[in-house]
Amino acid sequence: MEITEVKIFPVQEDKLKAYVTITLDDCFIVRDLKIIQGKTGMFVAMPSKKTKDGTFKDIAHPLNSDTRQQMEQTILDAYEKEAAAGKIPSDSNTSQLDVDN
Repeated sequence: MEITEVKIFPVQEDKLKAYVTITLDDCFIVRDLKIIQGKTGMFVAMPSKKTKDGTFKDIAHPLNSDTRQQMEQTILDAYEKEAAAGKIPSDSNTSQLDVDN
């Protein structure tokens, strides 16, 4: 599985930096991933829905940590590239993304 396209939709909120849509193998789209500024750096939250008890449950997510890390790295790299190109408003831009390599 390969992420063949990443679309970044910046927002100007405190912790939420952008919504993301990814395309897998040029044939499957996953929308509403979120780039969030956490206490230790940026991370990608999977699309989720609110359950009746008020908790959130992922709608789609990787089944293992290697796939999650690869997806997150690809998405955050795309975000950083757009930020460096000035395509993300400075209010939602950060000077450095804390991403584990």
